[in-house]
Amino acid sequence: MNLFEDGFQINLTEITELLITVGLKILLLLIAFAIIAPIGRKAISGAINRISRHRKIPEPRTKTLERLTINLFSYIMMFVFVVMLLEMVGIPIGPLLAGAGIVGLAIGFGAQGLVSDIVTGFFILIERQVDVDDYVTAAGYDGVVEEVGLRTTKLRGFDGTLHYIPNREISGVSNHSRGNMRAMIDIGIAYDENIEEAVAVLQRVCDDFAANDERIKEGPDVLGVQTLGSSDIVLRVLGKTTNMEQWGVERDLRKAMKEALDAAGIEIPFPHQVYIEKQGNAEA
Repeated sequence: MNLFEDGFQINLTEITELLITVGLKILLLLIAFAIIAPIGRKAISGAINRISRHRKIPEPRTKTLERLTINLFSYIMMFVFVVMLLEMVGIPIGPLLAGAGIVGLAIGFGAQGLVSDIVTGFFILIERQVDVDDYVTAAGYDGVVEEVGLRTTKLRGFDGTLHYIPNREISGVSNHSRGNMRAMIDIGIAYDENIEEAVAVLQRVCDDFAANDERIKEGPDVLGVQTLGSSDIVLRVLGKTTNMEQWGVERDLRKAMKEALDAAGIEIPFPHQVYIEKQGNAEA
């Protein structure tokens, strides 16, 4: 009985020491990765920024490469962490890797979607179909690209929603951010107004706007009468702006045109309601 108790105490002591040793190793591993991970991400960002400045790579492309590289670095760090953790707890890595190959072959047929995501994402990146901060339409969603990965693309909608789009669902991309953007304004005047005078007033606004606003790249110009509405004559104004500035230019131009038309006494029609009151004859 004493021998059994002594042996039990020895085994318990060894187990305790082993647990403490393994726990300390895991703690040191966590601390090491907590230090290495941010340093690695910062080093990657710095290296890519230096390369982009040296080779004059556009900023959207730089952001795309930076985020993709950081994602790959994170995946590698996770894999290394798991392997080292298994070694510390005494689980052999060789048989696991061999088994993973067999299991991977078995589930490969069910992972066709993942393979399709990676292949499609690879070609999206190589062909530079989209970059970070581009305004695009993809897989039925509109928004600004926040991240392009090998498996998913993150698209931020204008209402703030973040869309995670598997790359295999991107059968086509409409990139609205390549080149100058179009600013188009339709503004109506009443049928009683002089069209030539209205065009001259609007053109003066356009010329002043182009001379004082750096967002304008071409025009804007008054093209002329676009449509004859039920209660107004619609004049169209068209210009080109820098990327993603077309909406702001349109808003500012509408305001300036409204003020100019008011100053010139040219009426912008709006719905009217006319009430006719009939007076009965005195005898009735």
